[in-house]
This record gives sequence, structure tokens and C-alpha cells, in this order.
Amino acid sequence: MQSLTRAVRACPLFQASSKPPCAKPPCTSASTRLSAVTERAFASSTRSGGPLPKSKSAFTSPRASQASVKPSHLRAQLSSVSSGGGGSGSSTRRALLASITAASVFCTFAPRSSAAASPFGAGSDGGKMSSSSIGANTGGGASGDDILSRYPGTALSRMENCRDRAASLKEEQLSGDWEDVRGLLLWAAGLRDLRDVPSGRGNTGHCFNDFNHVDATTMTLDVTDNENRGKVEGIAFGNKLGPGIRVASLPEAGPGGTWCTCALGAGQEPPADVAHLQFQSAIAWKLVWVPAGGFTRFVLVDETGKQLATGVPTGRMPGVSERQRNYDTMKGGRFARAADAYAAEL
Repeated sequence: MQSLTRAVRACPLFQASSKPPCAKPPCTSASTRLSAVTERAFASSTRSGGPLPKSKSAFTSPRASQASVKPSHLRAQLSSVSSGGGGSGSSTRRALLASITAASVFCTFAPRSSAAASPFGAGSDGGKMSSSSIGANTGGGASGDDILSRYPGTALSRMENCRDRAASLKEEQLSGDWEDVRGLLLWAAGLRDLRDVPSGRGNTGHCFNDFNHVDATTMTLDVTDNENRGKVEGIAFGNKLGPGIRVASLPEAGPGGTWCTCALGAGQEPPADVAHLQFQSAIAWKLVWVPAGGFTRFVLVDETGKQLATGVPTGRMPGVSERQRNYDTMKGGRFARAADAYAAEL
């Protein structure tokens, strides 16, 4: 009994905070499950005809909306059962012991109350576990497990969401004025349109606006501060992007963050660009200009090179030399295949 007492009192549910470790459904916290167990223990003692606890609140917190367990009540019951006192019958003690034993099991799996919260608010934790709990296949024949084994910095659910956003864009939407089209691209990437903040602090005015910053890279928050350190040729040695990623990323796109990373090295196989080397992340999609008709058409392709969307925008697009250099950067690799296919038809 003493060892059981120590186990239960060591449980994080018995710490000072009574806030459930999970803030939003469908997550079911250990404290919620424990409340259900104690409810059954209360009902069992009632049916047995034994002496009742002073009140039902001896088992559960009166704050039913939080479904939390009140530590002081269970401590009191624990002391009573441990000593065999309190005047309760054997049936009540058995019910309470079952409740406490269940509590010790649940506490084994319960997260500590000190677990770090996401900078994007409740429900948007950017850790690897939250990012990897998705469907088995992410499209294009590459499974989530395959992608994570190669690129463990990938925020998989965010990648799926941003890829689906890109695929939802119709050609007519992507064939309007470039300013409007670029706004849609930022949305599809999970990025805010920020132009009045300093460079490196979340400014996205350059995103998809030159030959190089064309990758919608969706990464877990724990890799956002990774530095290049010479991994990608032609990129700054430090290339510190973390602060800007955290400011500019739209939380509703999913756990993790996004940046329009540099495509230099994307023509190699495997890709040797910033997404895949600096952040060890797959991309949601990449913008590639088609090498025909004056580079007026672009395609959006996913991690496997599969086309998601296309458009022929108007207005003040990146210059022709930028668009051509963009294709030259992808040439020979998987990301150029869709653009090559369009060019072959013209």
C-alpha cells in the first residue's frame, strides 16, 4: 500500500495545477479518464450498500467542464483507505483501491504539466509527434513514414494541408494579376503577407517573387532555428530564418511553420536545397516557371514532382531573367518534369 501511495502521489495529476494536459477535443486527458474511473467507483460503492463518502466531490472535481481531478480529495481518500479507517466498508475500500490503481496506470502516460506550449497557441504544437500523426499516404506514392525517415524535420500534416491548398487553386485564379496570384500562393504556403516588417523578422515580400525563394517548406518548430553551416552552396553560412518563420507562419495551416526557402540545389537528386539539407524537411510544393512561351506559365509541384496547379499570370511578375533562372535551377531534377512536359506540348 505504501508503494501504491508513493506512485499515485508522484503522478503529475497530483501536482498543484488542476488544468487538464489537453486543452481541446478530441484529445482525452488522463484526468478525464481518471474522473470516469472514480465515477464508476462511486456508483459501485452505492450499489454495494456500504457507507458512502461524504460527497461525490470526494471523487471528482466540481468543475465538470474541465473534467479534472481534485488532488486534495483523492489524497484524503487515499489516506483513509491506506489506514483502513474512516468507517468505510470493505466494498468502498475496494472501489477506491480500484480507482487509485487505475490512476497510477493513467499517470504513467500522462504528460507533465510543464510540457512546452506551442508559440501558436493551444492545439498547434509543432513537435514531431503532433506532426506525424496523419494518414499513411501523403500523395505521389510517398508515405508519411518514408518522408519522415528521410526528412525528420517535416511537419507532415502541415505539408498535406498546404499541398491541398495549392491543388485547390484553379488555373483561372492563378492567371490574374500577379499581386493577387502571389497572395494566393502565400495562402497556399501557410504564410502571412507581411511587407512592413524588417527582413529576417517575418517579411514575406520576396516570397515567390524571384528565381530562388519559391519553395513552400513546411517544417517542425524544433528545426526552424537550424543554420545552413555550408550545407547548401551559394547560401549564407548562417541563414538564420527561425524568428521570421515563427512570425509569418499561419497557425491554421497546421502544426509547425512555413518558409519560402531557397531552391538552389533543387536540380540534384536527391535535392540539395535549403529545405532538404538545412531544415531536413520535405516541401509542400515548389513554383517552377515553364521554359516556353517566354516563361509566362508556372507550375506548382509537390515533393515528388507531381503537378498540383498551373497559371499564366499578368502584371508585374518577376523579370524574364528571374523566371528563366528559376527553371535552370530545377533543370535535370524531379521538380522540372512538369514544366518540361508543358514545354514539350508547345
